[in-house]
Amino acid sequence: QVQLVESGGGLVQPGGSLRLSCVASGFTFTVYSINWYRQGPGKERELVASISTGGTPTRYADSVKGRFTISRDNAKNTVHLQMNSLKPEDTAVYYCNVRRYMQDYWGQGTQVTVSS
Repeated sequence: QVQLVESGGGLVQPGGSLRLSCVASGFTFTVYSINWYRQGPGKERELVASISTGGTPTRYADSVKGRFTISRDNAKNTVHLQMNSLKPEDTAVYYCNVRRYMQDYWGQGTQVTVSS
C-alpha cells in the first residue's frame, strides 16, 4: 500500500533552517508529482511546494518563494523540502502528498515550530 513517511521537523529560531524528508513506498515513485502541504494552528491545509516527476518544473506558494526549495531523489524514492529563513508564520504540521488515480495519499506529518 502507499506509504509516505515524513521526517526532519523540529523547533527552530526565526531565521533558521530545516530540511524535511519524505520517503515513499508502495507505488511507482518516478511517475508521480509529489507535493508538500502544511496546516498551521487554526488554518486550512495549504499547498507549499510541488515537484514533477523528473525534478522540474517545481511550484511554490508565494509565501515561501525564495526561501524554500523542493527536490527529489528518484533513486531513493525521497522528496526533500529545504526551508531557509524560517518565520514564525511557517509554524505548521508539514505533510507529504501524492495524488494517484484521483485519490490523495498523505503521510502522518512532521511538526515545524519557529519560535524564539
